[in-house]
Amino acid sequence: MKKQSFPKSINPSRRRFVTGLAMGGVLAGFGFKSQSLFAAAPQMGTPELRGNDFDLSIGKQAVNFTGAPRYATTVNGSLPAPVLRFKEGETVSLRVTNTLAEDSSIHWHGLILPPEMDGVPGLSFAGIKPGETYNYQFKVTQSGTYWYHSHSGFQEQTGLYGAIVIEPKEPPPYTYDRDYVVMLSDWTDEDPNDVYAKLKKMSHYYNFNERTLNDTWKDIKEKGAEATFREREMWNVMRMSQTDISDVTGYTYSFLINGVTPAEGWKGLFKKGEKILLRFINSAAMTFFDVRIPGLKMTVVAADGQYVQPVSIDEFRIGVAETYDVIVEPEHDMAYTVFAQAIDRSGYARGTLTPDYSLTGEVPALDPVPLLTHTDMGMGMDHSMHNMGGTSQMDHSQHNMQSSAKMDHSQHNMKSSGKMDHSQHNMKSSGKMDHSQHNMQSSGKMDHSQHSMGAVGSMNNAMQSPGIKHADTEYGPHVDMRADDPQYRLDDPGVGLRNNGRRVLTYADLKNLNPTPDPRDPTREIDLHLTGNMSRYMWSINGVKYSDADPIQMKYGERVRINFVNDTMMNHPMHLHGMWSDLETGDDKYIPRKHTVVVQPGAKISYRVTADAKGKWAYHCHLIYHMLGMFREVHVS
Repeated sequence: MKKQSFPKSINPSRRRFVTGLAMGGVLAGFGFKSQSLFAAAPQMGTPELRGNDFDLSIGKQAVNFTGAPRYATTVNGSLPAPVLRFKEGETVSLRVTNTLAEDSSIHWHGLILPPEMDGVPGLSFAGIKPGETYNYQFKVTQSGTYWYHSHSGFQEQTGLYGAIVIEPKEPPPYTYDRDYVVMLSDWTDEDPNDVYAKLKKMSHYYNFNERTLNDTWKDIKEKGAEATFREREMWNVMRMSQTDISDVTGYTYSFLINGVTPAEGWKGLFKKGEKILLRFINSAAMTFFDVRIPGLKMTVVAADGQYVQPVSIDEFRIGVAETYDVIVEPEHDMAYTVFAQAIDRSGYARGTLTPDYSLTGEVPALDPVPLLTHTDMGMGMDHSMHNMGGTSQMDHSQHNMQSSAKMDHSQHNMKSSGKMDHSQHNMKSSGKMDHSQHNMQSSGKMDHSQHSMGAVGSMNNAMQSPGIKHADTEYGPHVDMRADDPQYRLDDPGVGLRNNGRRVLTYADLKNLNPTPDPRDPTREIDLHLTGNMSRYMWSINGVKYSDADPIQMKYGERVRINFVNDTMMNHPMHLHGMWSDLETGDDKYIPRKHTVVVQPGAKISYRVTADAKGKWAYHCHLIYHMLGMFREVHVS
């Protein structure tokens, strides 16, 4: 294996909230070693390791993104960790040594492999103790763009993440002249434990986009006084904010591309007329990014490592843990800005595609701060003030539900709330979730066939299945809202991207390049509601947090449909380990395969899972501060 050398200089930068101000200096002046985490110049990129035999060392490394020296958790002294390049069909060995004073781990996100190689402590793997080495060894059965990260405590937030690029056995269905990994992330100088403690005390601690008196006057001019004050009353009664888009924002985060701040800006070279493959990976702990390259169309050719039928777009939203491969073709000898703004518009990451390192593209202005709507709350317009009772909890139990009618919860038998120690991912033993009683009554069965799907059309079998109802466990102080009228919104680009004048990618655009590998209809359905209490910063599934939940049981070889309903006002990227999530978009013949599926606020989504991997697997929201409660085990036997 080729050894990597690392430069001895550093050029730190000071970030001032969003944009950053470049500064010189060395960490030695702060008492730190002067070894850099990056190449000597940003354009040199992250170190790469190729082959099938690797030595990786997890440790601490001095960094300075903001003018304040800190320590990061790194692999081989690099942030991001080195890009690992495998070949499909080969068996790889990765010896991972932990030099930290605490347990660590590496999860190979999106890779299909044996459970003991998956890297989640407490399921089928004890973690890597300080001073010990664990040998990961598995056959590479796929190709495409993936990534790896720690699954221990908050180490992922402190820098332990890197890209994986797997070369296919057969040539890809497109051509390109060069490719770049574009790894998006969020960095905070704060201890992640302190960030979490602040969120628990005040969930909107980092939200500085609250609405003002000027906003009220603007709304009155546009909507009239009565409508404005009725809408404000609704949000005040709920004690929720229309600007609660992200839990953690640019107030504490620096947004990075390949470990480089916006002040410096990562750079990638090209020659006019070349085709460039950009491998976008969202390795952030909490941040969704909206990505565009002004002046260039992007052609999406893969999602989560899997080929899709090409789609030409101007912009895409990438949820935490997702990957998208796009091809661009610069026609001019000029610099193009790779612009990735945070979903809440509190900052951005920036890079440049350029024919000359001396050229830098113009940085566009941030889009306006987005506002949540009734749709994002899973409400019809007629639900705005029904029975809120002047409390912080939205009690929908007495609503006159036109689309779902009365719901019988008597058959739901779920456990009550408790506590989880996420720091070691100490997983519980086996149990069983019985979904056989989910027989929803709503003027008879809920007929999804009439739901408006926009460009998607009907959801075929998924939309003809019985409707999803709220479990008894979703009622109480640990759940502060429930979606009365959630809709399939696969053709909705999401809050902040609607009607912005740009062609924005949606899930409805994704079609597998190849026929659906498993065309069977599901024989069973599992309903999962994403639940929480924002003010108390409590997250759960079906109102039950992880430590009190029974594992989800699957029978080896069965085809299962997962029905998600997001009862919260946050986007949740849901990641199932070990198996593919076959996203139902209305075309059964070309179902796109994903490892991470974003469930929009107040929305439904469904996908099929073939339980073809025996063992214990993790299933969770990939927002790191949500994962403690919004987590399940899946047992396949």
